[in-house]
Amino acid sequence: MFDYFVLVRELLDEVQQSEQQSMERAATTIADTIARGRVLHYFAAGHSHMLGEELFYRAGGLAPVNAIMEPSLMVSNGASKSSKLECLHGLAKVILEESGVERGDVLMVASTSGVNAVPVEMAAEATELGVRVIGITSVGASRATPLRNGSGKRLFELADIVIDTHVPYGDAAIQVEGVAQRIAPLSTAIGVAIVNALVVRTVKMLVERGIDPPIFTSANIPGGQEFNAALLNRYKSQIKAF
Repeated sequence: MFDYFVLVRELLDEVQQSEQQSMERAATTIADTIARGRVLHYFAAGHSHMLGEELFYRAGGLAPVNAIMEPSLMVSNGASKSSKLECLHGLAKVILEESGVERGDVLMVASTSGVNAVPVEMAAEATELGVRVIGITSVGASRATPLRNGSGKRLFELADIVIDTHVPYGDAAIQVEGVAQRIAPLSTAIGVAIVNALVVRTVKMLVERGIDPPIFTSANIPGGQEFNAALLNRYKSQIKAF
């Protein structure tokens, strides 16, 4: 009856089986970065920004995470405008310059299509800065989507590490008889599972190295706000959004 649950489970199994090596490399990179006292940054436009919301200032999540949430690229601040701006050449450079990203950090860039100017240029600009880039994208969907940037490249061709979501072309996955358009996009459900899996693996790696992982707790439990305040103070010089 609820086909979406079946599709999500099947795709999660596919990602788990196919992307283990890439995810292990990504978690190692994040653990190395945190161990050096540096920060994981996350950037995306449109609905992909929701993965950043999941990573940033989250109970049970890593504290040294900076979500680069450019308001003009969020659908809540003008849906059609955000789609147009995501294709604007040069915008990524401006956002990166104001983000606090520095050499030695790691940047995660998510884009299901991986073809628009802003996420592609963000990956390229970060690489030039000396920042390792983790790309979360659908390689198959990206190959099938016409380019919307001047570089001739897609996100998966620029990122140092690529995690393939295996999301189908067009994102939506269920065809209902009598309805022309497919419904039920998969990228958010799969993407959130991927980033949380990376957090878990990163934390385990840090513990194996004898490092106490900097993890937020819930602000709604006794002592939670005080505990989190100490972490905010620890990283506030590196993370503007704190």
